[in-house]
Amino acid sequence: MNEDLLEMPFEEDIAREDDAPPETVPVPRSLIPHLSQTAVLLDIDGTLLDLMPTPREVWVPPGLAKTLNRLMVKTNGALALVSGRSLNDIDLIFAPDHFPAVGGHGAEMRIEPDSGSVAAHAPPMDKELKRRLAAIAKLSPGILLEDKGYSLALHYRLAPQAEKAIYAAVSLIRADLPNAPIEVLPGKFVCEIKHSGFSKASGVHELMKREPFKGRRPFFIGDDVTDETVFAIMPDLDGLAFSVGRRAQGVAGHFDAPSDVRDFLTRLLDDETDASLP
Repeated sequence: MNEDLLEMPFEEDIAREDDAPPETVPVPRSLIPHLSQTAVLLDIDGTLLDLMPTPREVWVPPGLAKTLNRLMVKTNGALALVSGRSLNDIDLIFAPDHFPAVGGHGAEMRIEPDSGSVAAHAPPMDKELKRRLAAIAKLSPGILLEDKGYSLALHYRLAPQAEKAIYAAVSLIRADLPNAPIEVLPGKFVCEIKHSGFSKASGVHELMKREPFKGRRPFFIGDDVTDETVFAIMPDLDGLAFSVGRRAQGVAGHFDAPSDVRDFLTRLLDDETDASLP
């Protein structure tokens, strides 16, 4: 995160100034003065964790799990991970810790760390359609197929030259099946296909209706195209959004990299502790 931090009050008009370019991230406490009144919502890949050549290579840096657990305490449980990954995959990454989460791009949700998942009205992808989409991975040895249950991802970070061929193949399948209720999500060296009946935004909307998130002001950080649906609904929820690695439309500011996000969260807790001292 840039060193020339700006002081900015946590006011109603921050998230409304979509026409102006986002500013540098202010000091944490000017954004979130009261964690007890805030819902902290965090994307994982490219936001909390650094991107790696393959999805299985991501790792949780030392201290991050402790920071998230401390935020769970300070927010009285109103912290959630919001990801395209399934809940099972999220748990594998953060094991042995469990956190509230919206998984599968809004297809499933967990309100409390030890509770079971709640399906968010998400129908599974048609098996034949999934089979045809999975066959695209054969276009190049470097394309990695990831079956997330409710969606299918084609990672091409190891085969960037295959990008056009991947999207062309997906377009042909969609043209052949024009009534298939699917949505294509372009990401960072990944093409993801999911059912069109849900999104991260719909998952966050449902999450914010439930305790302990209900009635709180959401603060969301994300990095990818799939996070833009959440950026868009933050004004409706009286919330605030920040992007990572780019100046996304409709956000109040941005972080340069996941390491800056992790530093911000640590400093947020430090500010909270300092404010509680006599």
